[in-house]
Amino acid sequence: MSQSESSFFERERDRLSAEITSGFEELLSSSNVLNRKLEEVLGMTREYETIASLWQSFHQLMRGQRDVMLEDRTTIPGTGAHVVSTNSKR
Repeated sequence: MSQSESSFFERERDRLSAEITSGFEELLSSSNVLNRKLEEVLGMTREYETIASLWQSFHQLMRGQRDVMLEDRTTIPGTGAHVVSTNSKR
C-alpha cells in the first residue's frame, strides 16, 4: 500500500514538473517574441527621429527665408514681390 502511494506521488510530481516546464518554455517563447517586437518599435522610432530632424531643419530654413523676406520691404515694382494690404480704411 505504501508502495502504490509513493508511485502515485512520483507520477503526480513528474506530471506537475512537466506541466511547469512546459509553462516556463511557453513563457520564455512569449518573452522572446515580445523582446523582438520591442526592438522593432525602438528601431522605428529611431527612423522617425531622423525623418523628424530632417523636416525640422527644412522648416527652420523656410521660416528663416520668410523672416528675411518680411524684413526686406524694399521691392522692385513689377516683379510681383509687392505685398498687398488687406486693411481698407473707408
